[in-house]
Amino acid sequence: MKRANREGKSVVTPSNYLQDLLSTIADQGRNLLPKALRSVHPAEDIRELSEALLSVRGEASGVAIATEVLGLYGRLSAEERIDYLRYLAETMQPDPAKVKEAAEAYLAAPDERALKALRAAAEGPRQGFFRRLNLAPGATASIVAMRVDLLNARDKALAGVDSDLMHLLTSWFNRGFLVLRRIDWQTPAAILEKIIAYEAVHEIQGWDDLRRRLDPADRRCYAFFHPSLVDEPLIFVEVALMRAIPDNIHSLLREAPKDAEAVEPNTAVFYSISNCQDGLRGISFGNFLIKQVVEDLVKECASLKTFVTLSPVPGFADWLEGVRAAKDESLLDTEDLEALELLQDPDWWVDGEDAARLKPLLMRLAAHYFLNAKASDGKPVDPVARFHLGNGARLDRINWQGDTSAKGLREAQGLMCNYRYELRDIEKNHEAYANEGEVAASRQVYTLVRAERGRGKADFLAIPGLRTARLPKPVKDGAD
Repeated sequence: MKRANREGKSVVTPSNYLQDLLSTIADQGRNLLPKALRSVHPAEDIRELSEALLSVRGEASGVAIATEVLGLYGRLSAEERIDYLRYLAETMQPDPAKVKEAAEAYLAAPDERALKALRAAAEGPRQGFFRRLNLAPGATASIVAMRVDLLNARDKALAGVDSDLMHLLTSWFNRGFLVLRRIDWQTPAAILEKIIAYEAVHEIQGWDDLRRRLDPADRRCYAFFHPSLVDEPLIFVEVALMRAIPDNIHSLLREAPKDAEAVEPNTAVFYSISNCQDGLRGISFGNFLIKQVVEDLVKECASLKTFVTLSPVPGFADWLEGVRAAKDESLLDTEDLEALELLQDPDWWVDGEDAARLKPLLMRLAAHYFLNAKASDGKPVDPVARFHLGNGARLDRINWQGDTSAKGLREAQGLMCNYRYELRDIEKNHEAYANEGEVAASRQVYTLVRAERGRGKADFLAIPGLRTARLPKPVKDGAD
């Protein structure tokens, strides 16, 4: 296998022996296929081949048929792909009679043998089909891409297919199969190009910007890879090693002076975490990634004592608009509503007077957003908060004008926040969050909420569509 480096030169790397072997088997097995299964009508042939894949027992013919199915699927139009997925949903169902028979047998004699038979009957043929489809060379990547089509269809009739795929993908992408690799300026260009393309938090403005994030001694980037997806990162995190907790992204992303005196960092800042594969949506890698990166960083740099994020608040602006539209008197008075009108000016944050007027109001509302605004499941509405709080982090600080980029203003009116990972408190915070929906937060955050009590506001939020929740007791963390 050959790759191109950043200078465009061809670089020889070790070939994937297993993929080459499967390709050879597929080529030889294809000659064994009946001519009736090799016509020029992919939309028709793919269904016949799919049925044949379930019934064939030979390894070579199985690999060949799986390869043909994936090749035909790639030639289908978007509409034909959805029709094919509906075909899988409708035809590859468990046999009700066999499920009933197996269930009755298990109830009559609930032993291991009967349970195994019941599981096989209830599973149906579709999971077996996808397992056999995965025999083809490069099939895992193709199946992940197939799930993207499935998700984009937004068709409830395909829920069973998605459930089966998720069951298999969760097993195939088990943490035990993932490989953590550091991404640096010496990483092959093919991977670096994907880091640029997949960055979902703070856009990378070309190669120079990427180098500023990878090359300096105080910058790190790590990614999880899977053996079946060669050179395809699943998720990656960007880290800055610093002497203090940052309160804005712009200073963090600026290139450090080349003649700066080297100092031992005491703080690791996770400032961007990006999932790369849409087809693996719903499978969480971030928790494992952060924990392993922390372990690796501590081994490399013993001076690190503090582990925090500098995180976006992607749902705050939309939530705030709902608050403003609701005109809930328990949260906003006439003066507050008048001040929020200033946000209609896209440059409000540049005007010193407007910013000064809005700062205490937006900071108070942001604290309410984190501590009180709940989704239907009782967890915070903010997706980033759900992730870090669920991992046992503490909401440490809300940062004013942390991100004044167009995206930062559009999504969060410029706010960012820090989540702190205290090793001694992670398990306690996780349990309180998982069992009680309790948000671990610092005194700084609770102080922002208490400011409204003096104004006669209520302790809780009552906005249509949001679950109300009284404030939990403050965490005694000693934070400022």
